[in-house]
Amino acid sequence: MRANHLTVERKLARIAGRNHGVVTRAESLGAGLTLKEIRHRLDTGALLRVHPGVYRVGHRAPSLEARYLAAVRACGRGAFLAGAAAGHLIGLLNGTPPEPEVITPTERQIPGVRTVRSRRIDLRDVMCVRGIPCTTVARTLVDLGATLDVDDLARACHEAGVCHGTTPRQVESVLDRRPTSRGAGKFRVILRGDAPVTLSRLEAGFLERLREAELPLPRTNRPAGSRRVDCRWPARGLTVELDGYRYHSSRHAWEQDRRREREARARGDEFRRYTYGDVFEQPKLMLAELRPLLRD
Repeated sequence: MRANHLTVERKLARIAGRNHGVVTRAESLGAGLTLKEIRHRLDTGALLRVHPGVYRVGHRAPSLEARYLAAVRACGRGAFLAGAAAGHLIGLLNGTPPEPEVITPTERQIPGVRTVRSRRIDLRDVMCVRGIPCTTVARTLVDLGATLDVDDLARACHEAGVCHGTTPRQVESVLDRRPTSRGAGKFRVILRGDAPVTLSRLEAGFLERLREAELPLPRTNRPAGSRRVDCRWPARGLTVELDGYRYHSSRHAWEQDRRREREARARGDEFRRYTYGDVFEQPKLMLAELRPLLRD
C-alpha cells in the first residue's frame, strides 16, 4: 500500500512539474487518486481549487503561468489563451497582467475568465508558450488591434519584431484570413508606416533634443527598403538608429542592426547610431555631428 501511495505521489508530482503546478481532476484520477482522496486533499490544502476540476498543488507558489494555464485547462480540450492575456504572456504588453482570456470551441462560463467561443479554430494561429496553448504572435497582434490605440499597437508590433522576429507579412496573412477583424484598417496604417509613432523614451528624447536645437525632424518608424528604420530624413539622405540596450543585447538584434546599416549605405544614406548616453548624457556631441548633416 505504501509503495502504491508513493507511485501516485510521483505521478502527480510529474504532472504538476510539467504544468506550473496545475493538475486537473482527470489527471489526478489518472495518477491513481480516487474522488474521495481528491476531496480530502482539497479539504487539507494539499490541492487548491482554481477553477471547477482544475487545481494547483498546494506546496507550489502561484505564478502568472499557473493562472493562465489553469484558465485554459478549465475551458476544456482545444482552448487556448488569447487577447491581452496572450499579449502579456509573450511579452508584447507590459504592466499589470490582464485577466485570462480564452478562446474555446464550446460555450463556457468560468468565473474570472473571459471566454470567446469560436467553432472554427485555425491551427496556424495557435502555438505553445512555456507549456500554455495561446495565439501566435501575429494573431495576437491582430486581436490587440481591436482595443489598443495606434501608439500602443505600434509598440506591440515593435516588440513582436524585436523579440520574436515577426514580420508585417505574417501579420497581413492573419488579416487576410480575418478581413472583418476590428482595427484592421488601423493596423494596416501602422504596417505601411503611415502613422507617426514614437516607440520609446529614447526616441522621444532624441526628437526633443532635435526640437531644442531647431533641427528638422525625421520620419520615424517607417519602412525603408525591406526594413523599418528608427529615424530617416529622405531628402537629406540620412538614417539614424537608436540603440536601447534592451533591444540590442542579443545576437539576432546585433545582426539585424548590421543589416540595417548596410541597407542604409546601399541606398546612399549617411548612417549614424546613437545610444541612451548620447541622447540624455552627452547630447551636445550628438547635435554637433548632426547639424552639418541636416543643414538646409
